[in-house]
Amino acid sequence: MRKKKVHSVAKSLGLSSDALIKLLEQIGIPAKGHMSTLTEEEIKKVKARISEEKRRVKKEFTQRWAKPKVKEKRKRISKEEIKATVKSTLAKLQKRETKKHYKKETSTRVEPKPEEKVVEVTDFMTVAELAQALKLAPSQVIKKCMDLGLMVSLNQRLDLDTILILCDELKCKVKVVSLEEQVSAEGEYELVSRPPVVTVMGHVDHGKTTLLDAITKLRVAEREYGKITQKMAAYQIVYNEKKVTFLDTPGHEAFTAMRARGAQVTDIVILVVAADDGVMPQTIEAIDHARAANVPIIVCINKIDLPNANVSRVKNQLAKANVLIEEFGGKSICVEASALKGIGISDLLDAILVKAEELNLKAPINKLAKGVVIEARLDRGKGNVSTILIQEGILRKGTPFVCGAHSGRVRELLNERMERIPEAGPSTPVFVLGFSGLPPAGEIFFAVESEQKARELAAQREIIERNRKLAPKSKLTLLDLQEKIKSGEAKELKIILKADSAGSVEALDEKLQELSMEDITIRIIHKGVGKINVSDVLLAEVTGAICVGFHVGPDTNALEAAEREGVEIRTYRLIYEALDDLRAAMLGMLEPKLQEILIGEAEVRAIFNIPRVGTVLGCYIRDGKAIRNAVVRLIREEKEFATTKIISLKRFKEDVKEVVAGYECGIGLEQAPEVQKGDILRFYKIVEENK
Repeated sequence: MRKKKVHSVAKSLGLSSDALIKLLEQIGIPAKGHMSTLTEEEIKKVKARISEEKRRVKKEFTQRWAKPKVKEKRKRISKEEIKATVKSTLAKLQKRETKKHYKKETSTRVEPKPEEKVVEVTDFMTVAELAQALKLAPSQVIKKCMDLGLMVSLNQRLDLDTILILCDELKCKVKVVSLEEQVSAEGEYELVSRPPVVTVMGHVDHGKTTLLDAITKLRVAEREYGKITQKMAAYQIVYNEKKVTFLDTPGHEAFTAMRARGAQVTDIVILVVAADDGVMPQTIEAIDHARAANVPIIVCINKIDLPNANVSRVKNQLAKANVLIEEFGGKSICVEASALKGIGISDLLDAILVKAEELNLKAPINKLAKGVVIEARLDRGKGNVSTILIQEGILRKGTPFVCGAHSGRVRELLNERMERIPEAGPSTPVFVLGFSGLPPAGEIFFAVESEQKARELAAQREIIERNRKLAPKSKLTLLDLQEKIKSGEAKELKIILKADSAGSVEALDEKLQELSMEDITIRIIHKGVGKINVSDVLLAEVTGAICVGFHVGPDTNALEAAEREGVEIRTYRLIYEALDDLRAAMLGMLEPKLQEILIGEAEVRAIFNIPRVGTVLGCYIRDGKAIRNAVVRLIREEKEFATTKIISLKRFKEDVKEVVAGYECGIGLEQAPEVQKGDILRFYKIVEENK
């Protein structure tokens, strides 16, 4: 007997999947989710129940409106009553009864208030441009700047904070105009249904690209070195006469970087978990990234054909990671598949279409195209080539565009098979030729009316980006979060938690959750074992969190990213110090403190005992840099055994202030513990935090 899935039966009956599942519960037929199957007898029962409900409603309706309305009889007025009324009216007129006159109250006229002047400003305007926007002489703006203690020239650029202060002093309302507002005109746009954008995420070697190959038939994994995805890619397929767009991600840093630029590119995340390997650290990271982006997850348990596959264990591990599938009473659809043998591929595509139907995805069509950069590369024959995912409008050949600090005209549009196409609509990935340079992944792409406007906007964006890089970035610290909590702006404290062991992570997680109060809660965005890396910093920047390390610090790249993105990293060695700091921040009692920041790491390669000088360590700087007077922690076999300070730092025979990575040097320590070859020195600088 042929069985049909719940979502297809619901569609044929003109119901939603959720409504059909509730109806099945009333009848007594068990249905776990959208992908459950129904027999012909069960479908007949459903149809009979629907027909019965229709008859009952029809009967009630006819009974309600069948009762005849009783018409009220109008009272007839006799001629005698009319004559009496006329006589009384004439008698009143002859007596000329005076009517009472009431004085009209004199209403005070309210003068309409003059409308406040609204000034449209952009980031990093020059003094001359601001004066033109304010319709004032440049000398007046310069004078106001001098009153505020700023010495400026006519062509000097002002940051947004200074512009807002000046407009406030001049009693003007301000509207900050973004690049998107400059490009897109206001108006009513026709919304049409668009294909879903699906991102495939998961742990390394769990079969993400192989699964995409089974869907798209492109054999991408065979072309990649080591059969591992090294770059982002986008594909589009047609299934059941409906289009679906897939994004393949080599890692989650690119996924986070896109959201950091304000580009929410994906609608659905497919979480690929190998049935023989189970939930791994990168799987947990993928779950945290999808949850932070508020994107629905479809679980695909891959490699079920292997002899050591254990699907039940994977489902239990997912439940522990707070990913509840429909079988366990959750909302996440789970599909069992084998990418190599092609098992479960159609079920996975059905699940995607069901979820897309629930989301009801739409996009404007009759407007200038807008998209996001997925990947960019330099091709020897084609020049600058960028993979653009169109989000709004339709992009055609010959259209001028601007993308960050780059502009151009669409020279050619190519699909994933490198075939020329005339146009690309919403949710369509396309290779665009004609860029003046290579934009970064996640940059927003805008089609504009003319090439001149594109060049002007690109030049403006280049100046803004240069000034933004030169300007010191405000850092989101725990003290800032404390002030926001005090003023009621923040209701939760978001944390990226890293520790040296899984036990420490679980213990800290449990203790931090206990700190949550009625008004303020602690939310762990991501937790893991190991050093704080760049991905952690980017996730903290996107979500407005702080990074907390317990017995671990950031690596050099993460430290540079934290300085660049303005993310605070706090490291602790005692659990009660971490709990006391976070509790104090929530209660508004946190005080500035001395903070250790990791600046470098070195390996001991030789030990010299010099008379009258003492022990000098011959070291190779592996990461970051070594600075004179820096605090040093000595590590052996991943365990710290001493803390001291650098008192001398030499390159050959000369004293130096610092030595950077890749060079050898001689280091003299304040105390001379029993150091051995192969020991690791970690250098820290002490910084005092200020409110």
